[in-house]
Amino acid sequence: MSKLKKNILVGKIKFKLILFYILLVSLFNPLLALENYTEKFIEIKILDKVSSKTDLLKLNIGEEKKFQNLLIKSLKCKNSEFDDNPEITAYIQVKDLSNKNNDEVFIFNGWTFSSSPAVNPFDHPVYDIWLAKCY
Repeated sequence: MSKLKKNILVGKIKFKLILFYILLVSLFNPLLALENYTEKFIEIKILDKVSSKTDLLKLNIGEEKKFQNLLIKSLKCKNSEFDDNPEITAYIQVKDLSNKNNDEVFIFNGWTFSSSPAVNPFDHPVYDIWLAKCY
């Protein structure tokens, strides 16, 4: 086989490998983007209605954190990317540790929205919770 034919064969193999690499990158890039779609932390503001004191609590996603007699866990959060005024949403669960009644597991279990906390309100006699940030 001549040297020219060997070079052409090697060139074809390199070209096919480059195309295969580009195909793999284009297939896995959207999957990586979906993996990073949800954020890692949330910040919630907690108002003590008795003392009128507001606290800022930072939670890792999946982490449970105790605040006074509440146990708060964040499961998911995300920022909308399409608006000039983006909507911040988070899925949180809240337990009241002072409530010894076993009938009620969570006093709040659901999505909360930063711009509209009244859509799915957190109802507690002592505390108010609302979503501040998701990052």
